[in-house]
Amino acid sequence: MVKEVLDQRELQFEFAKRYFEDFISKRSYMIPYLKPQETPTLLMDTEGIKERYEEMRKHMPNFKIYYAVKANDDINVIKALAERGSGFEVASSEELSKVMSLKVEPERVISSNPVKPEEFIDYAYSVGVNRFSVDSFTEVDKIAKIARRARVYVRLVVPNEGSDWPLSKKFGVDVDTALDILEYARERGLVPYGITFHVGSQCNNYRNWFIAIRKSAELWEKARSKGFKLQMLNMGGGIPVKYTYEALRIEDIAYYIKGLLQKFFPNPPYELQIEPGRGLVGDQGIMVAKVIGKAKRNGENWLYIDTGVFNGLAEALGGIRYPIYLDREGELKEWTIGGVSCDSMDVIAKMVALPEPEVGDYLYILSTGAYTTVYASNFNGFPKPKVICL
Repeated sequence: MVKEVLDQRELQFEFAKRYFEDFISKRSYMIPYLKPQETPTLLMDTEGIKERYEEMRKHMPNFKIYYAVKANDDINVIKALAERGSGFEVASSEELSKVMSLKVEPERVISSNPVKPEEFIDYAYSVGVNRFSVDSFTEVDKIAKIARRARVYVRLVVPNEGSDWPLSKKFGVDVDTALDILEYARERGLVPYGITFHVGSQCNNYRNWFIAIRKSAELWEKARSKGFKLQMLNMGGGIPVKYTYEALRIEDIAYYIKGLLQKFFPNPPYELQIEPGRGLVGDQGIMVAKVIGKAKRNGENWLYIDTGVFNGLAEALGGIRYPIYLDREGELKEWTIGGVSCDSMDVIAKMVALPEPEVGDYLYILSTGAYTTVYASNFNGFPKPKVICL
């Protein structure tokens, strides 16, 4: 039993070490930034983001890519993707303003947030954005009042099992309700445009895509029989990245989705869309933090660092487990890693295999390119991570 525990520690640490070393070996320009004076710091690889975008284009050539800005709204991240020709999915006036500041054409922007403030709808429509998702009659009424003749696409509820960050409880409707919403939108003078769904963020379950595409085909056929001429199928996000385990590969997901479309959509939609957020930027970032304390409490090793769940690592509360690396030699121990705040909920990870650290050491938290700085606050007066895009 003791040997098994030691073996697990070694495997965990070696996984993080190899991940870190492989990442840096391909990005030598990051090396001077690995020991910053100011921490916490998020290092983003914009060249890697561009490469990931081109990889998605290669494996999903029939899809239009709309980057989900909510994943990382740093202007340099948005700019890198805009230069590659990416579209953008925005949820708010602030996100839209950043995209529009880069002179992105409104035809390259959609909004898939099913519940939107009226002020945002008005602003978006005024600058030429006219594609909005809906999943309620109330949302249809809002859009019809503000953005007449806008194109709307209805969100289906689909399974999120096997996704690290489920999204199916708050949004989406069943097939029959979706059809009713499309009919109501048409009556209100809007243009029923298509269907959307989300299999859950960080999805490693092929079956979610199977059920989602099958449901979409069912709604598509029912809508066709009612005289609708839908044009678009939007598959949301869900493409996973590597954390403490290897994730499904984009080429395998693309191949599987292609087969499902051939099976369920003999006459494919005129336009296919995906909205990768984490899948584009998640594993293109490293959070650099410093060790600020350590202790032993009831036999448990505690390590404290100068970031936490309230200023950059909120997804740790929901089950995302980041690879964590410390560049030291020595016997591996299991550590609970606590954040900088005085809140007892501020625990980033447990049972992390690391050698004995010292106060002042740098700790590297991998795969932190998505849903980190966008969640960050100044709780307790501690700073949000500085972002350096390379």
